[in-house]
Amino acid sequence: MMLSVSALQTSPHHFQVQLDSQSPPFAASADQTVLLSALAAGHALLSSCRNGVCRTCICRLHSGHVTYRMEWPGLSAEEKAEGFFLPCVAYPASDLVLGAVD
Repeated sequence: MMLSVSALQTSPHHFQVQLDSQSPPFAASADQTVLLSALAAGHALLSSCRNGVCRTCICRLHSGHVTYRMEWPGLSAEEKAEGFFLPCVAYPASDLVLGAVD
């Protein structure tokens, strides 16, 4: 699993995001945050600040890759290493499988 900082992307690529085993996957554009793609697909993910500070939207990334356009979103190094990410500021870089925080 790779969580990295990326330069501004304007890629037209779309990826599939699976929220859980119960929900159908939805399309997520590489140039839109995972949170905004989920909301556009009708999935109400928890969120508040939408800028990586409040951590309301924190999720676990079970598989796939995301990028950030900010140097260090509101996660500790340990959280990032354990697969946590913030959908409000994360951009998909591959198909994703997400999970709730345990």
